[in-house]
Formats: sequence, C-alpha cells, structure tokens
Amino acid sequence: MALNCNISKHIFLEGLNALQNITNKRGTLAILSNILIETDGDTILLTATDLEVGLKIKIPAEIKEAGSLTLPSKKIFEIVRESGSSTINIEETENSWVIIHAGLSTYNLAGMPDDEFPQFPQFNDDTFVSFNAHVFTDIIEKIIYSIANEQENNYVLTSVLFEKEKRDNRSYIRMISSDGHRLSVMEKDVATDVDNLILNEMTLIPKKGIQELKKFCENRDSVQISFEEKQLIVKDENSVMVIRLKQGEFPPYRAIIDAIQLQNKIKIDRLPFLESLKRINLFTEDIFHTIQLEISDEKMILSSQNADIGNAKDEQTIIYDGKPLLLGFNCRFFIETLQVMESETVDAYINSNNSPCLLKSDFDEGFLSIIMPMQL
Repeated sequence: MALNCNISKHIFLEGLNALQNITNKRGTLAILSNILIETDGDTILLTATDLEVGLKIKIPAEIKEAGSLTLPSKKIFEIVRESGSSTINIEETENSWVIIHAGLSTYNLAGMPDDEFPQFPQFNDDTFVSFNAHVFTDIIEKIIYSIANEQENNYVLTSVLFEKEKRDNRSYIRMISSDGHRLSVMEKDVATDVDNLILNEMTLIPKKGIQELKKFCENRDSVQISFEEKQLIVKDENSVMVIRLKQGEFPPYRAIIDAIQLQNKIKIDRLPFLESLKRINLFTEDIFHTIQLEISDEKMILSSQNADIGNAKDEQTIIYDGKPLLLGFNCRFFIETLQVMESETVDAYINSNNSPCLLKSDFDEGFLSIIMPMQL
C-alpha cells in the first residue's frame, strides 16, 4: 500500500532532529543516509541507523493509508524545518517517490524502497532497569572529552568502559575513558539496584554511542537500560536506541590510579588556574600545547613559548609545602578537565617531576582525572 499521512510539523521536526547525527555520516551504503518511515496503528515510526547506533522513534499522526518507505534524512529534515505550515502531508506515489504538501508549498522527493533498509536489532524486553536520565548525562559530561578520536590505532580507546559496583549496600555505575595521554573516571551512586544489569567482562560503549546516549537522556526524566552481549539498549515509552558494543581489553586503569601517591598535594583555585591556562595556551607552538609548570612554596609559575611569536608567563597562588617541581604538560588537557569540574578549589597530586598529575576535588564527587607528563 502507498503511505499517506498528516503529521504535526513540531512533532515531526523534533523526531527528525533526533535522527540527524546518526544518518549524516559518510558511509558505503546509500540507504543509511535515509530514514525509514512506516505506519503503526495511529502512529508513525521513524528509524535511522549507521549499523553502530540505531534509533526508532514513535510519533502520533493521522494515517490516511498505511505503508512504509525511506526518504533522505537531511532533505526531509530541511523541508520540514523551513516549512511555514503547522501540518505536513506525505503521500507516496510511484517508485518510492513522495509528494509533500506543507501549506501552499509542494515538494516531490525521491525515496528508496524499505526492503533495502537494515533490520532494526532485536532485543529482550525482560532485562531492563530504570534509571534517572540525569545520571547518564552527568557521568558522560565528565568523561566524554578524553575519549580517543576514531583515528587512534588502539581502537579500544575510542570506547568508554562501563562498570557497575555494589559497595556498602549502595549501587554505583562508573564510566572510564582514556586517549592514552589522560584518563577520566566518573562514578555515581544510583538509587536503582544494579544487580539486574548484566555486563560483559569488558563492556565497551563506542564514542558515537556515548554521544547519542547523552543526547537521548538530555530531555528525559527517566530511561530504561539493558545490556546484552553485543548491544546496549536504552528506551522510554516512545523511543528505543540500540548501540552496538565493542570488543577488546581496556587498559588496567586502576593500576594507573594506584601508582599515584596521594600525599604530595597542591591545592589550586580552579577558575583562576583555568583562566591562566587559557592565556598561556596562546603561546604554545605545537599540536601538543606544551607548557611548563614551576611549583614551589605557595606559588606556581606557568610559562609557554613560541619560536615565531614570543612567550608568555603567568603566576598563580597555591597551597603547597612539598619539594619544588618542574613539570611539562599538555595545556589543553588541563583546560578540558577543569572545564568539566565545578568545585572552587582543585587538589592536584604529583609524585615527582616525571610523574602524572591526578586531579580531583571533594565537590566533584566520584570524579578524577589523570594527565600524563611531557618532556620539556
């Protein structure tokens, strides 16, 4: 049968917008840049996939004739976004073409048959655990910046390690990310019993999946989560997202944390330190954003130099009574870490001139970051 339906512009646009990050990706299969539109009773199902992340959204509609087909995701989104009408009519004609009526505007748009569209993954409905959605947005915001880019040779580092733990009769979930030069860990105490979450020995969520999970949770109060051997499923009453998990061995992050002694502490005012780093970063001259930190009693001197344009120096007041330190670090790594923290002061732990720096605070509960040093 030929699809024919009326959809509210506002509701349709909201659904299409949620799918854009998934479909707007260069791939080998042309059909993956399309969304699947199919009728289901008195609703429309919108589905997108890039074979790593799949998202299905149910929206209300007036169904004149049942049917299904696929349309170019970006183009249908642009048409609906620019429409001056409050209602969008989609009417299928021949060979998967559609006529779109939007007020006084009419569009003819070429689609593709739905039989070429990948099947949406199946999953078990009996294993879901309900969480407050902010739990995931809070955790992801603290670790997403240190996930390795897709070009990273060690593909495991392009994923986030997901863990659960019961401790003192409380349930925690934890995410860990690393790009090989820094490590971020964030855990939260959750009201939900995590015993029903079935994880692999190593549960690795790819970067694209983490980005889409964050987006999914941002405008929701609660979500239901389930892990299966090869996929993570997150849903609410109108949407379901399936994220394909990665396989591999994440680095032994606990050993890295344990190697840093928590005695040699430097207490720093976070915002003045962050502003100082941004100024000093103006004169770093390479992709590594190398800066020098000279630390002594109550004082930290930050400096950078660029052979072509000059140099910069800045001074910060700190609380420190240990031995003098002369350190090299990537300035951008400090900036990105301090930007996700919320405390007024930050505790930095550094064993020696060639040691990593561990950052944490009492206010940013459950979070810590480790930044590896650089040779000066």
